[in-house]
Order: sequence, then C-alpha cells, then structure tokens
Amino acid sequence: MAQSHSSASTLRADGRQPNQIRPLRFQNHIAPYATGSTLIEWGNTRVICGVTIEETVPRWMKDQNVSGGWITAEYSMLPYSTLQRKPRDISKGKLDGRSSEIQRLIGRAMRATLDLEKLGQRTICVDCDVLQADGGTRTAAITGAYVALVIAIRRLIANGKIKENPILHAVAAVSVGIVDGKALCDLCYTEDVGAAVDFNMVMNSVGEFIELQGTGEEATFSESQLAELIALGKTGVRQLLEAQEAALATA
Repeated sequence: MAQSHSSASTLRADGRQPNQIRPLRFQNHIAPYATGSTLIEWGNTRVICGVTIEETVPRWMKDQNVSGGWITAEYSMLPYSTLQRKPRDISKGKLDGRSSEIQRLIGRAMRATLDLEKLGQRTICVDCDVLQADGGTRTAAITGAYVALVIAIRRLIANGKIKENPILHAVAAVSVGIVDGKALCDLCYTEDVGAAVDFNMVMNSVGEFIELQGTGEEATFSESQLAELIALGKTGVRQLLEAQEAALATA
C-alpha cells in the first residue's frame, strides 16, 4: 500500500506522470481553402494551423538576389480562447509583444524543416490561431504547423509545382518546467503559472535543437536541473514526433 501511495503522490493534478504529455489529437484538412491544415488538440489547448502558398518571395529576397523560397508565420489568440476575453491585436492598433515573439519562433522552427532552395521562388504562409488556451499554445502551434506544412508540401509535389521533396526533418516543440520542486513535461496552464522555471524546447527528428527558451521565474536553476529538463523535453518531443507521424500517415 505504501508503494501505491508514493506513486499516487507523484501524479499531477490531471493524473499524469512527470514525463507524460497530455492527450494529443490532429484533425487534418480542417480549413478546406488552405493548402494544408490541421486542428491540433493537446489537452485543453486547441490551435488551428493553416498553410497557404504565395507564388512570390518577399521583396528583400529579390533586392538581395537571395535564391529559393521563404516561410513566414502569423500567430493569434482568438478573443474567446481564454477565460477572460482577449481583445484582438487589431483593436489595439498593433501586434502585442508576445504574439510577435511567438510568430517569429514559429517561422524559425518551420524554416528549419525545409530546404528552402528546393521550394523555389514562393512563400509559405503559416497561420496559427488559438481556439482554446490551456498552456503550451506556442509549442502546440509549432507541432501542429509541421503537420499542416507537410500536407501542403505533398500537395505542391502532387500538383507538379515542386520536383523534389524539400522536407529535411520533422520538428516538434514541448514545454518543460520545475513546479513545486519537481521537473515536469508539457505544462498545462495551472502548472505554467506556478512554475519556478519555465522552458520551451523546439527539436527536430534527428535530436538537434532548433530553439531553447528558458527562464527562471523569480528563481534560479542549476546545471543538473537544466540537464534533467532537457532529458524530459527530449522524451516529450519523441512522443510528439510519433503522434505527428501517425497523423500524417492518415492524411
């Protein structure tokens, strides 16, 4: 009995183990007019990721004679995605700092998935809209955006727009953190709010890092804690890559 009590005490508020991600589901082709799209449902966080193609590149690429294509991203939280209504950025006349930072992160993550030369002179636009937020919206946006991107690339190949598959590696992202002294993977909102240390990890399928965002929230963390968080994040990313693969197998 003592043993079961001990294991129960390690469970989180929603019953998960420290290294366990929340239930994950992809609903592909959610936006019929997008070249590729998916609704990622990750616990109670839901994000629609849509990919559209423009047959041109940004002006700076033309001015600097940069060959190949480009990927850009936009991220927004819909007004009803949070408990208290979140006004649209347009109503404030500018993009808020958080949204701006997240969409740049999504863009960097997606550019790491492709050989932009093989894309040709075109721009891929990735739009991530949060329907419901319960922590990890940026990691869900990146993980879902990859699935939508692959669907879009497959369509470009099928339509003869590009000859070679430009995809280099799958990419996924997960949050990790230290809550009440414990290292946890995939923080929901209540854990995120209470985290002493908060990390977002973006990785590819060959185990390379694309981005690490880590902060001690009014706290510090040691090198050994950092190593524990990275190991935990790698475990989470592996689970995500498997889920992405399964979602694309049926797409």
